[in-house]
Amino acid sequence: MEFKTLASSPYLEPTGQVSRVMQQVLLALVPGTLAAIWYFGWGVLVNLVLSILFCVAFEALTLKLRGRHPATGLRDYSAVVTAWLLALTLPQLSPWWIVLIGAFFAIVLAKQLYGGLGYNPFNPAMAAYVVLLISFPTYMTHWVAPSPIADATLGLWETLKVILGSQMSHHELFDSLTAATPLDSIRTGLTQHKTIDEIRTAPVFGDMGGLGWEWMANWYAIGGFWLIYKRIIPWQIPLTLILALGVPAGVFYLSNPDHYASPVFHIFSGGVMLGAFFIATDPVSGSTTPAGRILFAAGVGLLTFIIRTWGGYPDAIAFSVLLMNMATPLIDHYTKPRTFGHQRGE
Repeated sequence: MEFKTLASSPYLEPTGQVSRVMQQVLLALVPGTLAAIWYFGWGVLVNLVLSILFCVAFEALTLKLRGRHPATGLRDYSAVVTAWLLALTLPQLSPWWIVLIGAFFAIVLAKQLYGGLGYNPFNPAMAAYVVLLISFPTYMTHWVAPSPIADATLGLWETLKVILGSQMSHHELFDSLTAATPLDSIRTGLTQHKTIDEIRTAPVFGDMGGLGWEWMANWYAIGGFWLIYKRIIPWQIPLTLILALGVPAGVFYLSNPDHYASPVFHIFSGGVMLGAFFIATDPVSGSTTPAGRILFAAGVGLLTFIIRTWGGYPDAIAFSVLLMNMATPLIDHYTKPRTFGHQRGE
């Protein structure tokens, strides 16, 4: 009779490995990314490829300099997730060096400088985006008009020539390719004393948010629901963030609909859905306690509304996430679950 030697428990294969989690996140990002390519052109795909190449290269280089084998760090796919999120936040025809600088800041300064995955206090992609927005505001505001209203579009080869060679602002079709984002249009229109209804007559607006932007948000949400179904992220974080943005937006909208955009517009414009399901749910830079996660998400949603309404930037998800990243240690300190029992001698 043969006897098999069993390894120590647990006998079930672990399912929460970092690489598997990151793979699920990448899979969930695919629908929203395809929608972005459909509405805003090949620049989204080119940014994505460049960002992944740069981020993976910087990850391998810094791991090598730290005396670690690059393969051990690259297998967790965290650099690819950071690269993917960063690419989705960049204007579609950003020059290649913008992507390079963003990748360097995200991987080297915002992640590896603090010790790598698990030690970074700030979300790397959001930190890189904010640095780029503050440092290069002109390049970071050249957004391509969505395909249904664009006067001209670029093929893949022409897109590569613009991103890798000439500057977007010098392109002969610059005016017909670009358009203000819906959030930019709202801000500009209000400074011109227009009502929300007057502003929303512009072709850049859709039924719920911005034309194209609202469908990207829908597909990001579908990807987020997949992550909730797979128990990769807790459902409380995206729900709390959306409510914390939507409730104050609804209150102000009901008080003065001519001056404040509706909560539906806020939720389906900009990076709210991407932030709610893929950024605020970051287990490293976000809060780790159950109550802390709720406070963290609520803070992101509320700060997003405040900055959008009275701040200097139309979309505020990145700033809100970074501000709440700063508050995370304090939140975790005051929301520790109650400890039942202590080890003898403590």
